[in-house]
Amino acid sequence: MKKLFLSLLFVSSLVINAQDEEKGTFTLSGTVDLYYSSNLSKNSLGSVGVLTDVPANGFGLGMANTIFSYEKGKAGVVADLAYGPRANAANAYVGAINQLYAYYNASEKVTLTLGQFNTWYGYEVISPAGNFNYSVSYLFNAGPFSHTGIKLDYAVSEDLSLMFALTNPHGVTAGANPTDDYQLGFQAGYKGQYFNLAYGADGFGDTDVLYLDYTGGFDLSDSFYLGINAAYANSDDADAGYQGIALYLQKTLSEGFSLGLRPEFFTTTSGSGDSNQSAYTFTANKSLTSSLNLIGEFRYDTSNDVTFFGRDNVSGATLAAVYSF
Repeated sequence: MKKLFLSLLFVSSLVINAQDEEKGTFTLSGTVDLYYSSNLSKNSLGSVGVLTDVPANGFGLGMANTIFSYEKGKAGVVADLAYGPRANAANAYVGAINQLYAYYNASEKVTLTLGQFNTWYGYEVISPAGNFNYSVSYLFNAGPFSHTGIKLDYAVSEDLSLMFALTNPHGVTAGANPTDDYQLGFQAGYKGQYFNLAYGADGFGDTDVLYLDYTGGFDLSDSFYLGINAAYANSDDADAGYQGIALYLQKTLSEGFSLGLRPEFFTTTSGSGDSNQSAYTFTANKSLTSSLNLIGEFRYDTSNDVTFFGRDNVSGATLAAVYSF
């Protein structure tokens, strides 16, 4: 009887382990953000630098971002859904879908991904929980935001990584490519420094757009960090492009509290002439809990070539709450 009992326990453990393996791993995460923004320039309307499709003073909604992930064995899927004005501004052409893709870990070093995924290009991301600042840079707004296609990630070593991608033009609706044009993508990363490239059709009528980007940063001390984003884009067909650089200086003053300064210089280029503008953003970032951050900002934009709500400079203040789960 004892042997039979032990045998039943052994068989039961095998069944339970098999069931656990069949079920895989499900995770749920996301963010919610809200803000108050005020344009401080006299006789001017509109928020300053806040990513939204409703540019106005006062209280505003960011987005609700919910990420469903399921992994079983070497494969998995991610459904990243985002709702609200911030999501609309970043993903207007795909509605609530921020990301939707499947992946396969071919080996410990190689991962294949198919579907729609956020861009590998640039320093800032759509979800505010991934950024130190709440307002976004000109470089971020210049895009691209997301891609639909296939990519291969190769972890060459602990320090070196490579990525290759073939995607639809980033400006067309997910799942549609009526012109049968494509973009090529590449990324090389080494010890936290990334060189990014995209080339091909942009979905807005040009087929030869080249995007080059460097994203990285350095710990200047235990409490002082310097982030860098430099980018260049050009199309010979359109005779237009852009270039710019943004620095992210961040000083940790105590546990959960940091101050930052983001100076940015941005130029749009064309055959008819260039337009320069710059922005200076001072940010205080405070963690109230492990999930809730308060972000206070003052931002000043200026230019001799373009106008902001009819002015050559504009300033604004923003207070945002970002909750992550």
